[in-house]
Formats: sequence, structure tokens, C-alpha cells
Amino acid sequence: MSDRVTAPERPELTPRHRSLFAVSFAGQLDEGELLSGTPIVTEQTTSDLTISNVAVNTTVLTISNKSVAIGQAVQCFVIGQTVANSPYELSVIATTDSTPAQTKEGYGVFTVVR
Repeated sequence: MSDRVTAPERPELTPRHRSLFAVSFAGQLDEGELLSGTPIVTEQTTSDLTISNVAVNTTVLTISNKSVAIGQAVQCFVIGQTVANSPYELSVIATTDSTPAQTKEGYGVFTVVR
């Protein structure tokens, strides 16, 4: 059995446009725990994407119609996606502010539509 956590949201992005992508870690964090530092986002399926501006959210986000509190999601910009190589899977690794710090890993998937 795998303990791999893949975000349930599957946003639809347009080809080759710079798009914001976000993954919530709210369900993985202990009470009062927040993400900290600079997360690492890597593409798992191809080498098409340029990933930039990776950060922990500093404002409340809405992901899959759910409000995600500050410090509980990772967001980044992606560009270079193509319809032919859709869907894309991203691995997201982040540390927390707990003592000792924990490392959380999640996966997000997006599809590309015209």
C-alpha cells in the first residue's frame, strides 16, 4: 500500500501560457503546523515545463472550492505545457515549522486543454 498523497484537484491549463498551479497540504499538517521555507517542485512526467516562483502561500487560496489558510499550500507558475503531453504530474516537497521540522511530499496533476 502506498502512502503517496496526490491532490484531488485537477486543474485545466491552456497550452504554453504561464499559469498558476497550487497544491494544498491542509490535510497533511498537524494542528497549528504550517509550511515554511522554499518548497521544491519538480515535473514527473516530461521535461516540457519551466517551473518558477515556487512559494508557500501568503494569502488565503481557494483550491477545489475549499479555502486554504495561509501557510498550508504551495504555489508556482508553470509554462511550456502542451496538449499532446497532458496530463502533467508535479512532485511538491515542503518543510514545516514544527520542532523538529517535518518534510511533506505531495503530488499534483493538471491537464491541458485548448
